[in-house]
Amino acid sequence: MLPKDAPIQRKLMTVILVTSGAVLLLTYSAYFAYEFITFRQTIERQLSTLGEIIATNSTAALAFDSREDAYEILSAVRADKHIVAAGLYDEKGNLFSYYPDNLPATEFPALEKREGYVFLQSHLIGFQPIVQGTRRLGTLYLKSDTVALSNRLLLYSSIALVMIVVSFLVAYLISKNLQKRISTPILALAETAKAISDRQDYSVRAQKLGDDELGLLTDAFNQMLGRIHRQNEEITLFNQNLEQKVAERTNDMELANKELEAFSYSVSHDLRAPLRSIHGYMNIFSEEYADRLDEEAKRLIGIVLRNSHMMGKLIDDLLAFSQLGRKELTKSRVQMKSMVTVIWEDETRMETNRHIRFNLQELPPAYADSNTIKQVWSNLISNAIKYSRKSKDALIEIGFEDNGDMLIYHVKDNGAGFDMQYYNKLFGVFQRLHSQHEFDGTGVGLAIVQRIISKHGGKVWATSKINEGATFYFSLPKN
Repeated sequence: MLPKDAPIQRKLMTVILVTSGAVLLLTYSAYFAYEFITFRQTIERQLSTLGEIIATNSTAALAFDSREDAYEILSAVRADKHIVAAGLYDEKGNLFSYYPDNLPATEFPALEKREGYVFLQSHLIGFQPIVQGTRRLGTLYLKSDTVALSNRLLLYSSIALVMIVVSFLVAYLISKNLQKRISTPILALAETAKAISDRQDYSVRAQKLGDDELGLLTDAFNQMLGRIHRQNEEITLFNQNLEQKVAERTNDMELANKELEAFSYSVSHDLRAPLRSIHGYMNIFSEEYADRLDEEAKRLIGIVLRNSHMMGKLIDDLLAFSQLGRKELTKSRVQMKSMVTVIWEDETRMETNRHIRFNLQELPPAYADSNTIKQVWSNLISNAIKYSRKSKDALIEIGFEDNGDMLIYHVKDNGAGFDMQYYNKLFGVFQRLHSQHEFDGTGVGLAIVQRIISKHGGKVWATSKINEGATFYFSLPKN
């Protein structure tokens, strides 16, 4: 079986040689069959003719019971070296005379009531009746070998073998020349395809060597290369334009970042100063003139103080969020459990009038930026404490799970929860799912968490049901 990965030249030559060999084999097989049958018929006809002659000459010897004459007539078969035995039987079926006389009589078969010639094993045996008028005087027995047939077939086999070898040699030489007309264009296409694959040069073209089907294939291949070449030029031009646009957009982003930094500076200095003045003077006013104010005035002053405090916290959160984009991460091995323990103690120090059950599982260390991850834990834990404030038996659980290449941490509470249909607003800046009257806050904490985890290459998500609590997850790469 020819391997499927063999070169096309070998495949074509093999096809031609196998086809030629099959045709030669069938031709010589038919010739041998014809020669075998016709030569057997010739031998049989020759022996039958000789038998008729001897039978005609043997009538007198049988009629006059002359064994000497019979032997003399039979000895005439010595002229045919292929006849190995000849015998005369009388009319009663007894062996009357035979040739050669050195053969034992047992070599001659008993006379059977049959006539004609038949091939038996490696000999041709015949029984020829001897008739005079209407009287049958006896029977002639002839036995001839088939050496002539074997020699003839051997000669023809030798000639056929020589002819097959010569034919295969001629077919090989012819096929070697003819297959080039088919394989050369295909090999040229293959070489062109390999050159294009190696150099990624689509300006190369295959050489057309004829106007047959392979020529049409070459034209189609070159047309395809032309289209690819034009498309590559268009893509290259598009990429150049895209790079230019990206450079322009990058420049615009740098300008926008500078403007954002200027805005942040303005917020941190220009807005903080008057806000501190408002808060400070209202404190002084409340302390100095408290005995002169009625309850309504005190309530209004309290509103101003609370809102100024909230405004200050909102400015702090906004500045923290804007600075995250410019801050570089300094990663190291962070012991998560000890960090969470410290944050929990800090967050619950002011919750003296509450009893909160705290379930802290084993937390594996993570490779992360310690400062920003601390802010993530602080925001999530403070949210859990805040939103479980109205629960009679508050429970906060912190744990993790291993998810292949990622470590997934979670903070779970049994507090107010939220409606999952508003999930898309959860991590947006200044997006709140509860009113300020229910739970205080600025709506920036979760946006900060998402931004920090994204910079670490992880994700943040949450699940919740109203009044059944919420679970916040974040993932970090192991490496």
